[in-house]
Amino acid sequence: MLSTWYRTVSHTSMAPARWAAAWARITFFGAIMLVRAGTPGSYSARTRYNLARHVYLDTAPILPWFTLLMSLFTLVITRVVIVTATSYGLSRYALEMIVRVLVIELIPLTAALFVAMRCTIPSGAALVELRRAGHFRNLRRENLDPVLVEVLPRLLAGVFACITLAALSCVVALFLSYLAVYGFTSAGIPAYTNVVGHVFEPGFTAIFLLKTLLFALAVSIIPMASGLNNVEGHGSRETAALQGLVRMFGVLLVLEAASLAGNYF
Repeated sequence: MLSTWYRTVSHTSMAPARWAAAWARITFFGAIMLVRAGTPGSYSARTRYNLARHVYLDTAPILPWFTLLMSLFTLVITRVVIVTATSYGLSRYALEMIVRVLVIELIPLTAALFVAMRCTIPSGAALVELRRAGHFRNLRRENLDPVLVEVLPRLLAGVFACITLAALSCVVALFLSYLAVYGFTSAGIPAYTNVVGHVFEPGFTAIFLLKTLLFALAVSIIPMASGLNNVEGHGSRETAALQGLVRMFGVLLVLEAASLAGNYF
């Protein structure tokens, strides 16, 4: 019993060190991947082919469904906000509230989570199987860098998918919110552009763009780093996916809280 207690205490005392080491590896991995992504020499013929393939596979199949989902979500939220604001005599604030809550806050976060669950977490878990099956070793025999051939294309495809889904959904949401408020008429364009321009002031826009980019990087880097580090720990594919999900979700919450603090405090 004493030995069991000692092992438990040792395991607990080492938890902060393991947590710090895991985040240090993720940070180092992210820095390396950003440097390699900005280096023209990283894009060999094999890397460009894999990049184009993953960009298509991670974006094209989910783009119509996500756009349709966000369109329905926009119509429902817009209707609820308009009816509620009208009942309290606050109809003049309804449109601004829709733009701030839906376009600025909900759509980028939803796009990041959607891409993570559909693309980047499965890609990170797939790296466990590729490395364990010896695929990385075979690439090295061919004088190819596995990180550039297999990891970098998946990471950049995740970033591209996240930004694309968020940008397109924001445009669709702005268009549908106009139709929900003013209908099929051009009479409301001056008032609508005035409200949207008031919301997207320079500081607010900069935080919005930075948040969307950081969301895309977080949902792409963390699952890939968790998948590669999981191989060293001899974990399973499911363990890699779970670790990537927990860490990524924590980072998204921190980023969202920081953006809210920057916008409203």
